[in-house]
Amino acid sequence: MTDADGQSPRERYRDQVRAEIKQHAWEQIAAAGVPALSLNAIAKQVGMSGPALYRYFASRDDLITALIRDAYRSLADTVRAAFEAGADLSGLAVTIRDWARSDPQRYFLIYGTPVPGYHAPDDTTAISREVMAVLLDACRAITVDSPETAFDKHLDGHRDWAGDDPGTSATLHRALAFWTRLHGVLSLELAGHFTGMKFDPDLLIADELDDLTTR
Repeated sequence: MTDADGQSPRERYRDQVRAEIKQHAWEQIAAAGVPALSLNAIAKQVGMSGPALYRYFASRDDLITALIRDAYRSLADTVRAAFEAGADLSGLAVTIRDWARSDPQRYFLIYGTPVPGYHAPDDTTAISREVMAVLLDACRAITVDSPETAFDKHLDGHRDWAGDDPGTSATLHRALAFWTRLHGVLSLELAGHFTGMKFDPDLLIADELDDLTTR
């Protein structure tokens, strides 16, 4: 017997348990970071033995991969929805920043320091590329006549990361510049490095965006 989504009670229960395990994992990460993630501790929290938990996640890396996929999927869907609702490049910056600030640990899991000994599977990279695809779409709408740079020329032969996007090298350059500048500011802001400097990060991001969209 299956429900309206085609799931059997057993499959639905498995999804519920996996969701509970992931929630406890996020709580551990928020408290002590990814290196402290412990499947045995999570097993105790959900009331099962360590070996029983491995029926839901085969390893610690398997659990981390699930968390990374969820984080990228959330960001990609959020960014795509904002763009389809009319957000331009500046609006997307606000969207990404709001997403990051709503859960800094989730942000740092995908854009922070790599987890020692962990190697993400290729499909997580595919989801992350969905975010860049939206940024490229937004950048193509910006028409600024700027001199060609050495990096623009370099991108003519190094654009595999952009897939089949039809944008010019200048458009790809703008998307990369947006991506690196925004994440540079966000990483420093969320890590608290601006706290003692007592300036307004909103104005810093606004200036960076103005530079990106007018030059």
